[in-house]
Amino acid sequence: MPRFSRWFAARSLAAFALLAGIAASASAQAVMDEWTAVKPPAPPALSRITVDPATTALLVLDIAKQTCPESRARCMAMLPRVAKIMEFARTRKVTVIYTLGAASSTADIWPEAAMQGGEPVFKSGPDKFINTELEKTLREKGIKTVICIGSSAHGAVLHTAASAAFRGFDVVVPVDLMASETAYPEQYTAWHLVNAPRLAERVKLTRLDWLN
Repeated sequence: MPRFSRWFAARSLAAFALLAGIAASASAQAVMDEWTAVKPPAPPALSRITVDPATTALLVLDIAKQTCPESRARCMAMLPRVAKIMEFARTRKVTVIYTLGAASSTADIWPEAAMQGGEPVFKSGPDKFINTELEKTLREKGIKTVICIGSSAHGAVLHTAASAAFRGFDVVVPVDLMASETAYPEQYTAWHLVNAPRLAERVKLTRLDWLN
């Protein structure tokens, strides 16, 4: 074999081995391969929040019997805290806005989150800004900050909070006022909201007794 052919064959073999090694390494590091070995990050920090009633709205996201059924223990356990934040908001005259899923009506809202006359309600999917006048309503009321609570941490809370932040609103999410079927969706929602690009600068996590 001519010298150039031997050199080319050797270089080709080395390149192939390198690519095979990279591919094997990448495969070994794929998330599905590491799933059970992944350790959760440290809990995100919570903030003490002082509310300006004139520029704050409480978004009550899908706290109805279809989306928060009695079979969902974590949502049932959240309802007494929902009643407390409703009292908190109304005592301070914070704007209260409701959302519902397609299958729910205002009659299905749990008593702990019961509406009062004239409070707006919007129906949409996980992102409550889509195909609704939620943003228009917030702008007209001079709202700068929204507090998001809801029956689906990884649904309406995650997507509506993120959508609000992308629209320039400041967002507060009490971690004890978002529920999922298990703790994991609540955990990853909390992490995502304060770590994802453009969300970290707008979103703060808190808890009910840290709201003032």
